Amino acid sequence: MAMFVGSSQRNQCVVSEFILLGLPIRPEQQGIFFTLFLAMYLTTVLGNLLIILLIRLDSRLHTPMYFFLSHLAFTDICFSSVTVPKMLTGMQGQHTSIAYEECVSQTYFFIVFADLDSFLITSMAYDRYVAICHPLHYTTIMSQRLCVMLVVVSWVTACACALLHTLLLAQLSFCADHIIPHFFCDLGALLKLSCSDTSLNQLVIFTAGLAAIMLPFLCILVSYGHIGFTILRVPSTKGICKALSTCGSHLSVVALYYGAIIGLYFLPPSRNTKANNVIASVMYTVVTPLLNPFIYSLRNKDMKGAFRKLWSKKTDFSN
Repeated sequence: MAMFVGSSQRNQCVVSEFILLGLPIRPEQQGIFFTLFLAMYLTTVLGNLLIILLIRLDSRLHTPMYFFLSHLAFTDICFSSVTVPKMLTGMQGQHTSIAYEECVSQTYFFIVFADLDSFLITSMAYDRYVAICHPLHYTTIMSQRLCVMLVVVSWVTACACALLHTLLLAQLSFCADHIIPHFFCDLGALLKLSCSDTSLNQLVIFTAGLAAIMLPFLCILVSYGHIGFTILRVPSTKGICKALSTCGSHLSVVALYYGAIIGLYFLPPSRNTKANNVIASVMYTVVTPLLNPFIYSLRNKDMKGAFRKLWSKKTDFSN
């Protein structure tokens, strides 16, 4: 819905709501996809809640790696919850309307948790780098003070970056076209609907993106590069295979998450259709938070041990 203002501002209006077109799927397929994405969302929430619970209850998991992992699990729950419930609601009808204020708020929290995810994954990569490449100095380097500082700086930076994007977005005017070909209020899609000059917004996306996405991505690659080099110098074949398996699974999620974001926001526009952009967004907003519990923890023997300990306590209590 749009309200026109002022004759001197011809062809411009104040948009009170947007229409989200949702996923590019056929009406007869909506039931199947609704069930699929609902199951993925519930698995994401329950899996990450389980991680937080296990880390909280088991004192053996009170280490820097699991400290970062618990924050990553919480972030993934929030990240999925910003977009997926609205997407599921849209699958119950042909489209979903979203108020202007709600749309801007969704954009803000989406950027917060997307950037926070990036910073936390980087912190975890640094933690693994210190643990494998400098094991004798691990306890000294990864002190509780440093871990808390890394998380606090991640939160402050993510919130500041999101606030900057949101304030610039609030300054834009929107025309009569208020249809967003997406399942959430994507910043790039909103800028394309604006009647105003978005060059400053695009510049901020590029510069802030370098700090929040590209720089952490490079740090992760450098960290795992050093880890790989250190592992290959170890004579144990079993140790090499195990470490490469773990690092490979971590890097696969990193490549999926950062690859989708970089392709959508930092590469020049190509022949990719809007449907392909939506699918790429699903990869890092839905699939990555779903995979993180399995990749970072449920394949981990410490987490498995904590789960068995919790389950045995529950069984003993019930008996």
